[in-house]
Amino acid sequence: MYQEHFGLKRPPFKITPDTSLFFEGNQRGAALEALMYAIRSGEGIIKVVGEVGSGKTMLCRMLEVRLANDIDVIYIANPSLSPDNILHVIAHELQLDVNNGMSKVDVMQRIQAHLLKKHANNRQVVLFVEEAQSMPIETLEEIRLLSNLETDENKLLQMVLFGQPELDEKLSVPHIRQLKERITQSFYLSPFPPDDTLQYLNFRLRAVGYKGPDVFNKKTAGAVKKYSNGLTRRINIIADKSLLAAFSEGSHTVTTSHIKSAAQDSEFKKGAVNKKLAWILVSLTLVMSALVAGYFIGKLNPVEPGQAMQMAPLELASPVAEQDTVEDTRAEVGSEQPTGLIADRINETELWLESAADDHYSIQLLMARTSDADKVESFLNDVPETLDFTKVYIYETVISGRAWYSVLYNDFATQENAINKLDQLPASLKASDPYLRRISALKKDIARNR
Repeated sequence: MYQEHFGLKRPPFKITPDTSLFFEGNQRGAALEALMYAIRSGEGIIKVVGEVGSGKTMLCRMLEVRLANDIDVIYIANPSLSPDNILHVIAHELQLDVNNGMSKVDVMQRIQAHLLKKHANNRQVVLFVEEAQSMPIETLEEIRLLSNLETDENKLLQMVLFGQPELDEKLSVPHIRQLKERITQSFYLSPFPPDDTLQYLNFRLRAVGYKGPDVFNKKTAGAVKKYSNGLTRRINIIADKSLLAAFSEGSHTVTTSHIKSAAQDSEFKKGAVNKKLAWILVSLTLVMSALVAGYFIGKLNPVEPGQAMQMAPLELASPVAEQDTVEDTRAEVGSEQPTGLIADRINETELWLESAADDHYSIQLLMARTSDADKVESFLNDVPETLDFTKVYIYETVISGRAWYSVLYNDFATQENAINKLDQLPASLKASDPYLRRISALKKDIARNR
């Protein structure tokens, strides 16, 4: 809406990562170079920690762009994977012919054999694990075991864990110390200070075609830093709404009032206010409860003069999350030419992928051998009501010389949206162990098999 007003070729502050707008300030460029060096060195596990919206996903995308062509990148984008499923998912990302009927030992052996072949061909494989702080400890432990795969001189699989500060808390648990000791490099993405916030804002605007005087100055950049806490995603949201406010007034300069209005209109600002109010209410409740309890304790157990009051120790119970186990229902048979609804959805998938953004996500609902087309056709004829049939996609892939149909659902702009939908899938679909796929990975998969 405001692009023509400011002479911009495209939006400067989209919240989805755009590698052409990567800002190297606030040590982001240095962190990228250090990460690339650490990956090429091929030793141990690398950890990248930062608050929500600090730029971890952008750094992840930049690594994929900048890494050499002899390095293959695979992703784990679904943090809720159980320890029983993680190896199978990694094997699938490596294009290995495995099924859930195979034991973890068998899958691990296939992964090792595949990585040895890659190593013999002078190719390196790196695994990016996003939202690692949300992974069950047992799943992280399974990932650690993959770091044992090595030759006499090199690791066969390099790993980079991207997570929020809670990841450090999880890694401090004593019984997972072996994983922590395998981490050879750690990077922390700090929030932007005011000066870097100013440079970031004006860099983004000029990168998309702005040629006038700086829209943001030290004062307004300081206000953006204040309301955003220096987190790039929040900076983008506030900057976008501030430009819209300036446009609505016919101005080419953003003021502190524009920024204040933008911040007050943002969900994270509302959330912070609600959180503060909640803490106040909780504190008041605890104080009142303590006063009431003290009153009754005094009534029931009067203290004699000179006698100290004794209180029993307070025990706090912490909830334990349970991981549900699921059964795999993926079929395994031969291959045929697509017909009927399958052929229609394949055609729609090709049209969709032509314009789909590489950094978006889709949900892989299930996989089936192409000769098991009748079951896929049956699924398409009876898609659950909670899904939009027009957003069910299918493409053909070849794994270890065998043809498969991969059934996908929808196009999600953010990983968070995809995970939310994944959690809402009916039990009948969850039984097939669905997980997230990046659109760029899907395109590469299809291109590889053409």
